[in-house]
Amino acid sequence: MRIGMQTWGSHGDVRPFLALAEGLHAAGHDVTLVVTTIDTDAYARMASRPGLRIEAAGAALLGPAEAQGIMEAIYQVRDPMRQAATLMRLVFAPVEDDMFAAAQRLCAQSDLVIGHFIVHPLQVAAQHAGVPYASVFLAHGSLPSAHAHPLGTFGPTVNRALWWLTRRMLNGAFNHYPDRLRRQLGMPPVRDIIDDAWVSPRLTMVAVSPQICVRQPDWPASVHVCGFLDMPNVAVEGTLPPDLDAFLAAGEAPVYMTLGSWTPEQPAAQRATLALFTEAARLAGCRAIVQSPSWHDCGVVSDDRVLYVSAAPHHAIFPRCAAVVHHGGAGTTQAATLAGKPSVVIAHISEQEHWGSELRRLGIAGKVLRRRDVTAARLAARIGEVLRQPDMAARAAAIGAAMRQENGVQVAVGLIEREFGRDVQDPRVAADLPAAMKTGVSPRAGTDPKLSDGG
Repeated sequence: MRIGMQTWGSHGDVRPFLALAEGLHAAGHDVTLVVTTIDTDAYARMASRPGLRIEAAGAALLGPAEAQGIMEAIYQVRDPMRQAATLMRLVFAPVEDDMFAAAQRLCAQSDLVIGHFIVHPLQVAAQHAGVPYASVFLAHGSLPSAHAHPLGTFGPTVNRALWWLTRRMLNGAFNHYPDRLRRQLGMPPVRDIIDDAWVSPRLTMVAVSPQICVRQPDWPASVHVCGFLDMPNVAVEGTLPPDLDAFLAAGEAPVYMTLGSWTPEQPAAQRATLALFTEAARLAGCRAIVQSPSWHDCGVVSDDRVLYVSAAPHHAIFPRCAAVVHHGGAGTTQAATLAGKPSVVIAHISEQEHWGSELRRLGIAGKVLRRRDVTAARLAARIGEVLRQPDMAARAAAIGAAMRQENGVQVAVGLIEREFGRDVQDPRVAADLPAAMKTGVSPRAGTDPKLSDGG
């Protein structure tokens, strides 16, 4: 099949789509992936090859200073709906038209399109063009259920009431985005943003490990938990440098500390974050690896207790750490859990708080810290709690071992081929999915060189 894919956001929103694109390409499909992100250049520079193209839309998304200002404004907001509305207004809306133009081009050249659930330009373009559309959720908290709500689980009656209110608020805040594009094409407005724009009636995949996300019985039949879309890619992550390898071998397992895509860019804010992490490690009495992209410009020096790095491949470094301090992004959360390590979550936005709460529910993290309130003493206390609980480490190791038996990419490819392959009379589509795909668990990639990072 000719498959078009589109995503928007940070590394954590792009990496899963890159993994799925690689998996579809390895299965023999012709794939074009369009990305819109602050880090667009990192992906656009990757060499496309026959059958797999990576393109950028809206490349001039934000400069580092502007992005930093927006991020700080967002995590100071306490209301989750206002957080999301601010993010859409300041970061999504400026590139919406570029994304819509790219989406229309994808639909004109594809048998099927697959989009990040938030990328309504692709959903609108696909519906107008009559092209089959699949949706991907990178977190499960946005799918309504009487059995769960991002604010907590209060029982079916209260959860239904919360979701009724949540839907009304979402529709009021976000319907006007797809409706503007739909008016341009003479299409009627959406009635419900979740049902009419985010969820595909044909196939909606939740890219979360079944170890973390249980499929709710009242989700639409089109919704499948495919698992973490993970395919370590050296071209994006790089390899483990010698100094990092030497630090790991020189003493007890360290705590890895990163704020991922929420790491501040401005020097003063970056110095403050480095000071926060360094002092927390000292107070907790642990060795630490502290990730910050421009640490070398911030007046800090590594020693035998703390090593500063600009970046590191999570798939290679996390398994060798005692715990991971992170921002609670979907990708970093699942990478730490896949490595079998407990987490300390410093949440900036409500979605990250949800991930932190899920890890706490599983018993592999403590109470979530909020970025606007965190201090070195509070962070050190959370780190100490995690490191002093062998039961937590054992639970994390067991969940990680189970996740390593999964292959979300393979499951997703199978779901896509089964649902859409017959639309184009694809002879390679089997009549039935393998049993592992039906359960959402299958052997992990690694033996196929096309599905490994070579490292």
